[in-house]
Amino acid sequence: MKKILTVALAVIALTVPAFASGAQESDPNVIKVGATPDPHAAMLSQVVDQLADEGYTLEIVEFTDYVTPNEALESGELDANFYQHLPYLESANAERGYHLVSAGGIHIEPLAVYSDKHSSLDAIPDGATIAIPNDPTNEGRALLLLQSAGLITLSDGAGLEAVPADIADNPKKLSFSEIEAASLPRVLPDVDAAVINGNYAIPAGLIATRDGLFVEGADSPYVNVIAVRDGDENAPKIQALVAALKSEAVQAYVAERYPNGEVVLVD
Repeated sequence: MKKILTVALAVIALTVPAFASGAQESDPNVIKVGATPDPHAAMLSQVVDQLADEGYTLEIVEFTDYVTPNEALESGELDANFYQHLPYLESANAERGYHLVSAGGIHIEPLAVYSDKHSSLDAIPDGATIAIPNDPTNEGRALLLLQSAGLITLSDGAGLEAVPADIADNPKKLSFSEIEAASLPRVLPDVDAAVINGNYAIPAGLIATRDGLFVEGADSPYVNVIAVRDGDENAPKIQALVAALKSEAVQAYVAERYPNGEVVLVD
């Protein structure tokens, strides 16, 4: 059971299945968006009233995994989703034959290395175990971060979809545990360190700039986007959604809710 948050002039939370069987014809005045809870669904909740004033009803469907929201969007059960960065979207299209595109980039959630056991990268011992996401794009992103941190060196040409087999130099003889991204905060106490995505770090109370031993730079290519089916990116309601998420109200919310750079809005 997923939670659908249906909003008109008021917010009413209903516990119902996230999507029914079979695609439904899209209502031009309803925007049904799949999102992971924080920060995506939280940001969407900030534009409910603005979209209502423009004649749109926003429905937020919460998911806790990375696979189902794209399945639901491809099948027509959603109008859009908001949870993934562009390299992940492109990888999903290639692997699953989806026809999804970005309608607009919204923000970056800096990836970071976290540890409950060690206070610095230098303190990570030889033979330590590092947990990393097991989906292709985020695994590559994590390994590139560890390379930037100086812990490993990847082979030439490893690129955004690097895997542990692409590690050319591993001076500390680190071991890598490939874990579903959503489970990384839960396994953090059991490993020496973990590379955790922002949308799972934030609900776990982790702040990259405060708790991270090493944090992804602001030049990251991993911009979180509003994804839609190819051809829908210029639909009026989708353009209204993207514009609302770039509004001053959202900028003020992000500045207050994520003051330590956990979420970085893009132009």
